[in-house]
Amino acid sequence: MSDQTNTMEIGISTFLHVNPGHGGVSHAQRLRQAVEEIQLADQVGLDVYAIGEHHRIDYTASSPAVILAAAAASTKRIRLSSAVTVLSSDDPVRVYEDFATLDGLSNGRAEIMAGRGSFIESFPLFGYDLKDYEALFEEKLELLLKIRASEKVTWRGGHRPAIDNMGIYPRAEQELLPVWIGTGGSPESAVRAGLLGLPIVFSILGGMPERFAPLVELYKEAAVKAGHDPNKLQIATHSHGFISDTTQDASERYYPVMADQMNRIGRERGWATYTRDSYDAASSLHGALYVGDPEYVAEKIVLLHKNLGLTRFMMYVDFSSLPHRDLLRTIELLGTQVAPIVRKELARQTSDR
Repeated sequence: MSDQTNTMEIGISTFLHVNPGHGGVSHAQRLRQAVEEIQLADQVGLDVYAIGEHHRIDYTASSPAVILAAAAASTKRIRLSSAVTVLSSDDPVRVYEDFATLDGLSNGRAEIMAGRGSFIESFPLFGYDLKDYEALFEEKLELLLKIRASEKVTWRGGHRPAIDNMGIYPRAEQELLPVWIGTGGSPESAVRAGLLGLPIVFSILGGMPERFAPLVELYKEAAVKAGHDPNKLQIATHSHGFISDTTQDASERYYPVMADQMNRIGRERGWATYTRDSYDAASSLHGALYVGDPEYVAEKIVLLHKNLGLTRFMMYVDFSSLPHRDLLRTIELLGTQVAPIVRKELARQTSDR
């Protein structure tokens, strides 16, 4: 775990967007690109690469563990995570088995980020009722944690057949396979993660990241109340980003991509039109969009660390309507320039105390 006082893990999150019909790549191409991205992220010293599970035509990441396993043998130190695993519509036994397999293949670098997902397609796809949205997640999280804690499991719930003293294999290489809780900003999720003493990931896609500070406090208060050591808590965020050699170049090139994605999803959800003013506000120093040159992006990450006490920052990079070399360049700059600036500044702040 990162030491909150002087360093922070930095990495990549992605949903493997394919942008069908708008100049994007095929699902198969995007999968192969993902392996290339993970290899590069490892080479440039990033700490984590995380893939979010989706079951839509515009994404190709329905099985994150399989994709991550494809890169496990050709990487050495980068941690390999989901972002998120939609636990409510999956089987915790299978989730554990898949990620324990990944853990073995990667010599102990696998992680699970469990969440309820930002879309609902997986519920009808796998035969679950949305009215059970909350109960499904709570029950399946309980089972997943029981499985990771014990080789033999006895369990009974309301939404899955009971398990009677059965072994779950393979076991993870790590003594305790990391399970993070992913949330879009629900106070209930922050409290749940705190009470369980689990690391938490906040998805911050709009507004000012500092508005999540009360949720961080809720998380910490719940953890302390449950008897967990606050110094061992892990707090992460993920936000959209794009890095280029100059802030102006990054801003001009990324705006059409961001607007297209936000407005397409916005039409499904009834959001207001995403405008250039919205984009510029999000790109400002206190906004949630990490777009610019390496120095500017690093400055924003340092500010985020100050406001939320992060142990990990993940940049969501996914823009298949731009050339793949631009995505690779962003990963390269994040690892070779942004991360060293951030770590040096955090170390300086610690030494000045």
